[in-house]
Amino acid sequence: MPQNHTHSHAPGHAHNQAPGHAHDQAPGQSHGHNHAHQHDHQDLADILDLDAEVLHEHLTEVMAWVHEQTGDVATVLDLGAGTGAGTLALARRFPGATVTAVDVSPQMLQYLRHKAHAAGLADRIRTVEADLDGADSAGADGTKAAAADLVWAANSLHHLADPVASLARIRGAIRPGGHLVAFEMDSFPRFLPGDELETRCHEAVTAMRAGDMPHLGADWGPLLQAAGFTVQAQRRFEIDLEPPLPEATGRYAQTSLRRLRQGLEGKLSPEDLTALEALADVVPTRPDLTVQARRTAWIATP
Repeated sequence: MPQNHTHSHAPGHAHNQAPGHAHDQAPGQSHGHNHAHQHDHQDLADILDLDAEVLHEHLTEVMAWVHEQTGDVATVLDLGAGTGAGTLALARRFPGATVTAVDVSPQMLQYLRHKAHAAGLADRIRTVEADLDGADSAGADGTKAAAADLVWAANSLHHLADPVASLARIRGAIRPGGHLVAFEMDSFPRFLPGDELETRCHEAVTAMRAGDMPHLGADWGPLLQAAGFTVQAQRRFEIDLEPPLPEATGRYAQTSLRRLRQGLEGKLSPEDLTALEALADVVPTRPDLTVQARRTAWIATP
């Protein structure tokens, strides 16, 4: 099965978190030092879980729409599963299905298995360590991901080095009559509408992503068609959370801004970096704290 490896580093997040982020590290972060790498995995897992908690209602809405479009299915493949928010949501929305979660990170997959066990879903969820840009890989039990009725790819496709080629391989993993759901972010979330510093940060991120992640925010309809898919439905989801906010929102914004500051080292002025660090310290108490994001879903058939 095609696999998901993050080639580039983003200041947001990345792994497949349905409503939120994909499996990005901050730009400039190194994979080198083992301790630092383990710490980053934990940091990323924390923010993905916060993302799932804050955007829980949004994820429920997305899954309901997908179910409405596809009907019940027996086998689901989750590409770029991360800590498993999408995996668990798929298992709950399709109670008769088995779900295979694919991710490049063994740490994330181990974490996902623990969550599946705690949720009482371990008997219906298996994991495959794999890279979407690479060759087939086997799961923990030595078997490969079988053809699926539904393939879910949330915030993972924009990491592909060659989207059309990889999507064509993914198409081969879908059974006749099955569906692919491509769910992608337009940009990273905003927390303080009108804040000039946050605007400058996002402009810096956009400039960086144009070079190393050119398909972030792309229209995936033509790319899916070029890979041999037929797009059946498309829907844009607007996330505009205002007070009263979910309890975890302050921690979510703080962790996101701190990760953003780490990723923009050397990309912003020292003054802006210092201001961003100070902003992250106080953002949980800001009265104007919100969560704004835009996501688009495409449902396609092979």
